[in-house]
Amino acid sequence: MSVRIENDRLVFPSGLAIEFQRTLRIPDDSRDHPLPAGFGPFPLRRVDDYAAAVPEDWRRRGGVFLPMYQREALWISFDASGSAAPSAVQVGAGMVCALTGAPWSSTLHAHPQNYVVTPPQPWLDGIAVARGRIRQFVAMPLGSGTTVEAQITGEERNGGIQLQVFDLKPEARPRRPRLRKRGMVGDVQYAQLMCAEAPPSMGLAAGGGMRQKIYRDPHGIDAWDSAPGRAARVWVHIAPAHLWERLTGEPTPRTPISAEEYARHGIPWFDLYDERLAAIDGGEPLRGVRSLGELEAARAGSDWRGTTARGDVVRDGDWSRD
Repeated sequence: MSVRIENDRLVFPSGLAIEFQRTLRIPDDSRDHPLPAGFGPFPLRRVDDYAAAVPEDWRRRGGVFLPMYQREALWISFDASGSAAPSAVQVGAGMVCALTGAPWSSTLHAHPQNYVVTPPQPWLDGIAVARGRIRQFVAMPLGSGTTVEAQITGEERNGGIQLQVFDLKPEARPRRPRLRKRGMVGDVQYAQLMCAEAPPSMGLAAGGGMRQKIYRDPHGIDAWDSAPGRAARVWVHIAPAHLWERLTGEPTPRTPISAEEYARHGIPWFDLYDERLAAIDGGEPLRGVRSLGELEAARAGSDWRGTTARGDVVRDGDWSRD
């Protein structure tokens, strides 16, 4: 099933559009913070369009790639306004489920729930560590030992972000809930629901804590069309930002969003009034994942040194483990 790139968004056959938003890296402390707004999408490029420049492993897996600075944060936006029905979306971080901490599975599971349903889920900002709580997605190089993949599996062989989307069976499709259109805060996009040189690949580490629910599936797992070959999937590779020009010939993206820039623009933080929507528990393995700040504090005094960061059809490839 074909996925396309349109205006730096992944558009799935159902009409669901997924976008990766640049955002502020929230403080890595003991508090849970509200949701930061987005500063616009990361650029997305097809691997096949740059086959001569990208690593062989990227060519094998196909998909798309985007640029991130080390320690830069992102959130994933789900826009179902162009879809006739809800979708079930699996999200992986280095082939580890971002909701349960289990190894990536090509099938949906209800207990624990290894997917989000959109709508009502408008976005995902990080790994689910407890009910109503996530840790922010933060980019780190493979080999650093800090990624979610490294902490869960003991290896860093995959990196990137994995997405797989399932549609509802025709007989299970309800009337669509009303969504508020995407809005702007200055140059900032947001959405609300009404009801040494780095290696050539990066992965996602866990950043600061944030208040965010992962909603329970309101339809039930049997409502999804999970027959073989019915899902659409994309591997999203993360390229170190300073290599972007070498890979694509395009200028290196601007530096990550700073807290000062956030304050200067008067960018709001967001809370969703979603008390009526039930949330799933965070994944048990993910509760033990340490944040980047915790890892760096534990490594203080060792020889480890962190460095401070300064619509075409997408081909699906081989996702098998090496």
